[in-house]
Amino acid sequence: MNRISEITKRDILDLFQYGIDIDEVFETKRVTYHYFGQMDEIDFLSRLYDLKSMPSSDSRFSDAEGEIWQHTVNNDDYPYCWVFEDERFQLKNGEDEKYLRFICEIFHPAVRFEKGYWKEFLTEINKLLQHDGYEIYPSEKISNRDVYSWKIYQSENEIFIPFSQRNRKAIKQKQKVLKIKREARNQIYKIFERYDYKDGKVSETGWQYYVLVSEEVLQDIRRFYTPKCFNKENQYVETNSLKDFILFTSPYCVLDAIEFFDTYCDNDFTAEINAIFNLNDISLKLINGKIKGIVDSQIRNNSLASIGEAGLLELLQEANRYYEKDNLKIAVEKLWDAFERLKTYYSATLDKKKSVNRLIDDMSGNKEPFKEMFDKEFRELTAIGNDFRIRHHETTKVDIEDERHYDYFYKRCVSLITTATQYLDNGY
Repeated sequence: MNRISEITKRDILDLFQYGIDIDEVFETKRVTYHYFGQMDEIDFLSRLYDLKSMPSSDSRFSDAEGEIWQHTVNNDDYPYCWVFEDERFQLKNGEDEKYLRFICEIFHPAVRFEKGYWKEFLTEINKLLQHDGYEIYPSEKISNRDVYSWKIYQSENEIFIPFSQRNRKAIKQKQKVLKIKREARNQIYKIFERYDYKDGKVSETGWQYYVLVSEEVLQDIRRFYTPKCFNKENQYVETNSLKDFILFTSPYCVLDAIEFFDTYCDNDFTAEINAIFNLNDISLKLINGKIKGIVDSQIRNNSLASIGEAGLLELLQEANRYYEKDNLKIAVEKLWDAFERLKTYYSATLDKKKSVNRLIDDMSGNKEPFKEMFDKEFRELTAIGNDFRIRHHETTKVDIEDERHYDYFYKRCVSLITTATQYLDNGY
């Protein structure tokens, strides 16, 4: 896909060439950052490209590695950031996923200069990419340092719906049943106490004031419902105390408070909350600001991070987004579109049948019993897509009238897809 405009790419190039302005105490300061971080250019580029197999644009050298060394080390006569406009590296006119992989590598812990201004550059680059529908985000950690990947950008203008409201129907029908014991609630509130701080605000008249995060969380909750808790007389009454709310309210409302508190905190808060869930055998996980059941968290970031084809990645992210919003019909439709696209993942060099066979070979490790199992699953899911009206414009298929059947189709298909994506070769 080619959603990133030449304007965005030019603006990102300008950041590296000319730097960015940051505000310090009494002045605005212009700072720069090398895209190859603490490495030299050849070592950095070798992380992404096989330079020895790439052609040289200098006839004196047999491959790109020798040429680059000559012009960046020996003579140093290539202009700074030359790689962004060199056609061989497919950054100027190539597919979005190649460009995004390059950008993510700039901020890899093994590459970036920790004492440099990499965070400021990441923020500015994200602002530019978001205009074209992408976002760089922390997908995992190495040695407690964030490793970045990319995903389809979801605008902040979209209203955030807390856990109890997103899952209202499932909670009412008792499809989701949750208990949080008093000990766990106390542990959660202790985390809140540690991360509570005064958040600076500016009024419409320009007056600066401060509000505790705990107070803001209750205000956020009030946008959806009145925060209540059980008092000593076992009456369910309104409360202005976040502590009472956490200790004596519905467990689903506790999850709302966690999600809202997370919006004011860094990744350490997320890690501590997940540690509490794990310690108390609560099958939940806080992921990117939303709490999900470990079983129900169908498509995880580490599964998506391995996908090097933007169209497939976008369909999976859309399917996951609709599933989280409880729109199972559209979620299943998007997922089956992703399934069909997955089957053509290697179509650049192979036809559809051979592409599927390569997937199955990789997944099975060429072991016959597993080959038979995965082959059967690919065939049966294909048959489901052919026989049932998963795509709503198809009128000759069997209607799906029970929403629980949609849920079954989704979970069965996503199980195969998320397994397959772990074996994908991004180099095709």
